[in-house]
Amino acid sequence: MARRYDSRTTIFSPEGRLYQVEYAMEAISHAGTVIGILSKDGIVLAAERQATSALLEQSIGSEKIYEMNDNVVAGVAGLTADANILINQSRMIAQRYLLRYGSPIPVEQLVRRLCDLKQGYTQFGGLRPFGVSFLCAGWDSAFGFQLYQSDPAGNYSSWKAACIGENSGNAQSILKQEYKDD
Repeated sequence: MARRYDSRTTIFSPEGRLYQVEYAMEAISHAGTVIGILSKDGIVLAAERQATSALLEQSIGSEKIYEMNDNVVAGVAGLTADANILINQSRMIAQRYLLRYGSPIPVEQLVRRLCDLKQGYTQFGGLRPFGVSFLCAGWDSAFGFQLYQSDPAGNYSSWKAACIGENSGNAQSILKQEYKDD
C-alpha cells in the first residue's frame, strides 16, 4: 500500500505520512553519531566518522563538522552530498547577511533560513527531501552560545544537549539523565 504514496514528496498517505521524509530520516539513523552539549562557557560538538570500508583512505574521507560562518559550526548526520549542498547554501546566506549588515548573522536566523530551504523540498513535486540532519552550534551577541537541531522536514529546535545519527535515542536518554545546567 505504501508504494502508491512514496513516489512523490507532496502526496500524503491515508495515515497522514510523507514517506519520502521518513526515508530521509532513516538515512540519518544509519549515519555516524553527532553529539552537542551546551554550557555557559561554550559548546562541545563531537562527531563519529564511520568507516564504510577497510579499503577507504581515512585521511581523504568526508567531514562531519563544517564551519558555516565565523560564529557557527554544524555537525551533520546523513547523506554527505546533501550536507555539502546545504552547507554551501548556508555559507552563502551568512555572507550575504555580512555584506548587507556588516555583522555576523544571528545563529537562529541562519538555522531558520537553512530549514526554510529544507522544508521547501518537501512541498514541491520533482524534489526529494534532503537526507541530512544538522546540529548547529554558534554564538551571537544577542543570545550567547546556542545549539540547534534540524531535521529533513525543515523543523528545528533549540537544545541544551542533543544527539543525531545512529543510536541517537540511547545517547539522548543518557544526556537527559546526566546533563546538569552548571
